Amino acid sequence: MRRRASDAVEQMDLPDCDPNRLERTYRQFALVNGALSGWHRLYVQEIRPLLHAGSTTTVLDVGSGGGDLAVRLSRWAAKDGLRLHVTGIDPDGRAHAFASSRPPVPGVEFRRAHTTELLGEGLTFDVVISNHVLHHLQPAELQQLLSDSKELARTKVLHNDLRRSPAAYALFSVAALPFRGSFIREDGLTSIRRSYTQQELGALAPPGWHVESSSAFHHLLVCRKEPHD
Repeated sequence: MRRRASDAVEQMDLPDCDPNRLERTYRQFALVNGALSGWHRLYVQEIRPLLHAGSTTTVLDVGSGGGDLAVRLSRWAAKDGLRLHVTGIDPDGRAHAFASSRPPVPGVEFRRAHTTELLGEGLTFDVVISNHVLHHLQPAELQQLLSDSKELARTKVLHNDLRRSPAAYALFSVAALPFRGSFIREDGLTSIRRSYTQQELGALAPPGWHVESSSAFHHLLVCRKEPHD
């Protein structure tokens, strides 16, 4: 665990992976993310203060996968009586197909797209987020995402990702045992091995970005924009 396993490959990223196990993985993401990723705290601290009852705040969820986070954010906002519109994008057609097959949720839409496409359309969003995306990317892809997301966001960017540590690996190895018939456990362990330490991620971050603790085994790469940015 001292070195990042940058060459390790997650099974669900393979184009010929088992489609049934992949679908179960998308379904189980909701349980895993709900329990471990810390997004309710991030919603309360980082997103809810920007929301209003009389006007709509927009969020772009990059690499939205099965769509569970986009749906969860929308429901939290609705419960609070606040208006939020979440656009989830993913370039993987399989992820987009799964997310699009969800029962419609007011204030949530999914697109098969890349951030550069949205920039080409001249789109911007109040907040840009991602969950468990950074560790998937090669260095040039990571820098492109940071550049794109900063340009797409009007107020802030929140990239939430795993933090590599022996404790995270050991605990997830046990906690994920019940998730059978999917890629959750094996890919989750690979994800931890591929993820960054706080120092590694901080060293990659361009000026204007900084790394904060998100939850016990997550960190947050953040860019908060000034009005003149």
